[in-house]
Amino acid sequence: MRTEEDRPQENDEEEATPTKEQREQIESTGSLTETKGKHTIHCLTIVGQIEGHYILPQQNKTTKYEHVIPQLVAIEQDPEIRGLIIILNTVGGDVEAGLAIAELISGMKKPTVSLVLGGGHSIGVPLAVSAKRSFIAPSATMTVHPVRMNGLVLGVPQTLSYFDRMQERIVRFVCENSRITPDRFRELMMNSGELTMDMGTVLDGEKAVEEGLIDSLGGLSDVIAELYRQIEEGEEEA
Repeated sequence: MRTEEDRPQENDEEEATPTKEQREQIESTGSLTETKGKHTIHCLTIVGQIEGHYILPQQNKTTKYEHVIPQLVAIEQDPEIRGLIIILNTVGGDVEAGLAIAELISGMKKPTVSLVLGGGHSIGVPLAVSAKRSFIAPSATMTVHPVRMNGLVLGVPQTLSYFDRMQERIVRFVCENSRITPDRFRELMMNSGELTMDMGTVLDGEKAVEEGLIDSLGGLSDVIAELYRQIEEGEEEA
C-alpha cells in the first residue's frame, strides 16, 4: 500500500520524464523545449558534422542547417521561450552553413548561452562564440585552423583570394564575438608546429578561456544559472 510520503516522489519522477511530445522533438530535431524549470528554455544541440549544400553519407552524424535555421527563427518569435542553450560537440563542416547559423544566433535578442562538450572544432568555433556568453567543459577541446576545401581546386590566384576572404569572414566574426584579438587568432590558425598533417592549434578548455576565445569554464549547471541570470536581468530592464 502506497503512503502519502511515496506519492510526491512518484510525482517528481513523472515530472522528470520527458513527455511524448518532447521525445518526438528530440528524435526529429535533436532539440528540446523545457517548460518545467524556473523559466521556459530551449536546448539546441549541434553535433557531428554540420551539413550544408551537399548531403553527407548516411553513416555520418550530422546537423542540418536547413533544420536549425527555422528553429532559431521560431525560438526568437515564441514569447513563451525565454532563452536558448546551444550544446556543441562538433567536428566542423560546411563553412557557409556554420557561419549562417552563427550569425543568426549572434543576432538574437533573447538570452543565449553556449556550452562546448567534447569538441568544438573548425567552424564550431564561430558557433561557440556566437552566444551572448560561452562556456566550455575542462575536458573539451577546440581546433583552430585555416579554411580547407575538399574536391577539385583550381590552382589559380582567384582560388587563393577566395580562401583569404572566407578566412577573414571567420576571423572577423570570432573576434567580434569573443575577447581574442585578430592577430592572435590568425597566429593560432597558422601554427605549423602542433598538428602533424595540418596547420592550426588544439586548445583544451582552460587554454580556450585563457586565450579569450571562450568566456568561462563550466558545466550544465553553470550554463543554466547564466541563462536564468540573463533572463531575469532582461525582465528588470523591461
